[in-house]
Amino acid sequence: MLISNPQQEDFGIYVHWPFCAAKCPYCDFNSHVRRAGIDEPRFVKAYLKELDYMHNLAPNRKVSSVFFGGGTPSLMSGQAVAAIIDKIDGLWGYKPDVEISLEANPTSIDSQNFAAYKLAGVNRISIGVQAMNDVDLRKLGRMHTIEEAKAAIKLAQGIFERISFDLIYARPQQTLAQWQDELKQAIELGTDHLSLYQLTIESGTRFADLYKMGKINMPDDDHARKLYDATEEICAQYGLYNYEISNYAKAGEECRHNLIYWRYEEYAAIGAGAHSRLKSDNQNLRYARMDHRQPEKWLELVEAQGHAFADVETLSQSAQATEYLLMCLRLREGVSLERYKYLAGVALSAQNIADMVEAELLVHDEKLARITTTEEGLRLTDYIIGKLLS
Repeated sequence: MLISNPQQEDFGIYVHWPFCAAKCPYCDFNSHVRRAGIDEPRFVKAYLKELDYMHNLAPNRKVSSVFFGGGTPSLMSGQAVAAIIDKIDGLWGYKPDVEISLEANPTSIDSQNFAAYKLAGVNRISIGVQAMNDVDLRKLGRMHTIEEAKAAIKLAQGIFERISFDLIYARPQQTLAQWQDELKQAIELGTDHLSLYQLTIESGTRFADLYKMGKINMPDDDHARKLYDATEEICAQYGLYNYEISNYAKAGEECRHNLIYWRYEEYAAIGAGAHSRLKSDNQNLRYARMDHRQPEKWLELVEAQGHAFADVETLSQSAQATEYLLMCLRLREGVSLERYKYLAGVALSAQNIADMVEAELLVHDEKLARITTTEEGLRLTDYIIGKLLS
């Protein structure tokens, strides 16, 4: 169904806390270590000010989800999280079933804040476990042990109704049997949602330097494919389906905030390096905004002018439609051809769709006017987009 009224769509708020206790060697996110400490009250005041600015850009919405990401938002105090949650409520108001998620590391320092986050209004916690053994945790630069991770999960399960945790696989020297055992161990801890990411070498990271020096050997494509296939098979055995390429959930437990991104709906984002996608009064226009990445520079700009935009781009209809394809083809539910036509102003080529169907990369449901990827197509979304738009 085509929705053009912003009050009827889901609308999300992303809050980026850019600070970490240490920088993981594989991570290319906008995260920073500050040994001298952080002036949390000053930063929180700036977050509240930027929320005011965002509300002026996108009024008349109801918030469906809030996501505290990072960085390590579990380094924030409960009072800071509560101030931001209350501010959002005062500006926009929440839908009755609002999802408020917060990412956490499973160290004892982070875990001790869980009860305060619950009191602040957080109702979903996402824990960055990453590996199920201490040897690989150290290789990944993680500061917690597997016992701390298990304790954090157990603690979260006693406080929050909804929890998720992350694992990274296709790590150097990881065998198929090791991953199968590790994944089963993780699922048996009891969770309705898992984010399972294949390790990739990202430019500018410590792992990228080690890879160039030949000190990291990554799995080849065939081995990575076997690990992915095993991931799908094992998760399915436990009733978790991959509603998105890297995210597995029981029915109804999908991350609603991330679905806003993948369904190409609206979201405002605050904090250093945060990205927003907001509509203009003209529904055919959408603006991509990116905040300055350096936290202290972001802070000074917000204090001076209410925002810290480093870049504002007006997205053309074709750019919006391409982004929509790129995001929605990651989802099992696929792409609405009607929504694509609305965004692009022109329909996708029926011949190009037929070619991808013949190649067994897409399924075309003509009754619902949707295209979805096959199992093989889910791994080749960039290729499919290029063919659909040719």
